[in-house]
Amino acid sequence: MPKIDFKGITKSFGPTTVIRRFNASVEDGEFLVLLGPSGCGKSTLLRMIAGLTDISGGELLFDGALANDWTPKQRGVAFVFQSYALYPHMTVRANIAFPLVMDRFRKWHHIPFVNMVQRWKVMRQPEVADAVERIAEQLELTPLLDRRPASLSGGQRQRVALGRSLVRDPSLYLLDEPLSNLDAKLRTQMRSEITTLHQKVKRTFVYVTHDQVEAMTMATRIVVMNQGYIQQIGTPDEIYDTPANTFVARFVGAPPMNLLPVKVAGQTLHAEGDSHWQHDGGAPKGATSAIFGIRPEKLRLTAPGAGRLPARVAVIERLGAETVLGCRLGAEAADVSGISTEDLVFVRTPGHPGFAHGEACGLDYDAGDVVWFDKSSGQNVAATPVVSTPEPAFEG
Repeated sequence: MPKIDFKGITKSFGPTTVIRRFNASVEDGEFLVLLGPSGCGKSTLLRMIAGLTDISGGELLFDGALANDWTPKQRGVAFVFQSYALYPHMTVRANIAFPLVMDRFRKWHHIPFVNMVQRWKVMRQPEVADAVERIAEQLELTPLLDRRPASLSGGQRQRVALGRSLVRDPSLYLLDEPLSNLDAKLRTQMRSEITTLHQKVKRTFVYVTHDQVEAMTMATRIVVMNQGYIQQIGTPDEIYDTPANTFVARFVGAPPMNLLPVKVAGQTLHAEGDSHWQHDGGAPKGATSAIFGIRPEKLRLTAPGAGRLPARVAVIERLGAETVLGCRLGAEAADVSGISTEDLVFVRTPGHPGFAHGEACGLDYDAGDVVWFDKSSGQNVAATPVVSTPEPAFEG
């Protein structure tokens, strides 16, 4: 099982550069997730690992060996596509067996009629038949082996695509947004199945997604990308608790981290408008302005006048076991009828807190739960920047 090293990897399509000086390592046996918005270059990077897209610059190393010019077969990888890429005319059994069949094919086997006979013979070889049966049983596909993809559900098709990758016992699994075509219930089920699969096969997984829930629940490490640059590399807890910059803070979390541009005057913080409150230490030393960041679940709802931040409830989202409230700051925030949520501070609280729409409230927090960002660069003031170029200044 290879360790993968990216050293200054760059990819350009004509004058357009989509991957910019990508430096990272994928350790043997880990589950690495490439997370970012659409168009950030994560799928292109996955295809470069597989050898399906050439590398414009830099070095891709497999266990220290330069692999830039290796063929896909030399890399020993399995690729699970977003669209499943199953053969509609073949049974589930034939789809799963296809990689093993192709490994045993010779040029003359592609002659019409010879192709059909040879395929039939290879699929009945004991080692091929046993491998297909073993994978089908592992993925609970045994009753479906003689059916065709058109008669399968989305989740079943996804498992067939996984089975086709598993059957060759590759050293590296590459998965390109494999759950994006499934409904919410199936995505939850398949997340658990893929995580269990990783634990069983003990191979390296590199998984591409724009869904932060998939990244947070499945990854051992996450690479957050934007516009071809690495924004942060870390464990799910590191990414969530200590985002490297305002992009990561906004992108990870539902609702995302609350970010408030503030002016600092001693122990008093002044937000936009007339909102100001006392903060007991921890603001960046010497700074006159900063970005105050706090996760919604770290805020506490209080009675009006009891919390540090006076506010009024503008949005209520009941999620069963918990409730998310969007509040407008300010003692005089009487108008909560606007449909814009950009200026809201979100609070996540267990159960139903008992506040109604338009009702005044207070918000409180522990000073240790605040994350501070530089106003001009957007960088976490306590973290070492990992982006290749400065993060654009925060736009409130």
